[in-house]
Amino acid sequence: MSDSKLQSLGGVIVATALPYREDAAAPAGLAVDHDRYAEHCRWLVDNGCRGVGPNGSLGEYSSLTDDERRRVARTAVEAVGRDGVVVVGVHGPGSHQARHWAQIAAEDGADGVLCLPPTMYRANRGEIIAHFEAVASVGLPVMVYNNPIDTKVDLTPDLLAEIAQIDGVVAVKEFSGDVRRVLEIRERAPGLEVVAGADDVTLEALLMGATGWFAGFPNVFPAESALLYELATTGKLEEARALYEPLVAAFRWDSRTEFVQAIKLGMEQVGRYGGPCRPPRGPLVPEHRAAVTADMDRAIAALARRAA
Repeated sequence: MSDSKLQSLGGVIVATALPYREDAAAPAGLAVDHDRYAEHCRWLVDNGCRGVGPNGSLGEYSSLTDDERRRVARTAVEAVGRDGVVVVGVHGPGSHQARHWAQIAAEDGADGVLCLPPTMYRANRGEIIAHFEAVASVGLPVMVYNNPIDTKVDLTPDLLAEIAQIDGVVAVKEFSGDVRRVLEIRERAPGLEVVAGADDVTLEALLMGATGWFAGFPNVFPAESALLYELATTGKLEEARALYEPLVAAFRWDSRTEFVQAIKLGMEQVGRYGGPCRPPRGPLVPEHRAAVTADMDRAIAALARRAA
C-alpha cells in the first residue's frame, strides 16, 4: 500500500462479482473459485480500472462464511498488488462487526473500506455516527455507502456533512439515484469525495462533480467504463454521451433486485465467467433473463460498431 493511494478513493473501482465452482461440501454446493476471482480482479485493473471492491453486495458477502469473506479480500489484494487499490466491503449488522471487518482488512493490506450503516436495523442519527466512528477508528480511509433502498437508512446531505467530520471518512458512495444530491453534498461537505454508486446515473453524477464511480457493470465492460470516466471527467461531453447512451439500458439492471444475476449473465455474454449465485439469490426467471440478454446484446452491438 502506497501513500499516493490514500489521497483519494476516486476513479473507477469495481464492485467485483464473485465466481463459484461446484463443490458438494461447500455451502449450497458452491465453493468460491479463488483462481478465477484473482484472474478477474487482475483483468479489471489491466483494462484500465483503478481498483476493485471485494465483499460488497455484488460480491454476495452476506452469503459467505467468515473464512471465505476474509480469503476473498486477501485474494483481491494479492491479485491487484501495487497496480491498483482494493476497497473492501466491511458491512455488518452493528458497529462491532463492521469494525472487526475493517481491522481484518487493514491487517490484510487493503487500501480502504466501504461501509453501509447498520444493515439489519434502522439506526437513528446518533447510532449512525457512532457506527462510522467505530469503523474509521481502525485507520483505513472510509467510503460510507448510502443505499437507502436496501438499508432503509438514508444518509442525507445534512447527515453526510456531520459524518464527514469523522477523521478518516473520505468519500461517500451515493446510491440514492437522485443526482441532485451530488451538488448538495459537495456544498455541505466540501471535503468529502462523492462517488457515483448507481451505474445508470453515472454520467450525470460525474458531470455534477462526482470524482469516482464504484461500479457494477465494469465487471462486463472495464475498458469502456474506464474510457467513459475519462471522457466525463475531462469535459468531453459529446464523446461521453455517445459511449454512455447505448449502455444505459444494461446499466439499469445495476439498480434492480436481480443486479447480481444480471451482471453475471452480462459477463457470460462477453465471454467471461459469471456463473451461479448462492442462496437466497437464484437464477433469473425466463422473463428477466430474456430482458437482460436483449439489453446486453444492444450494448455489445453498439460497442462493436464503435470499434469498427
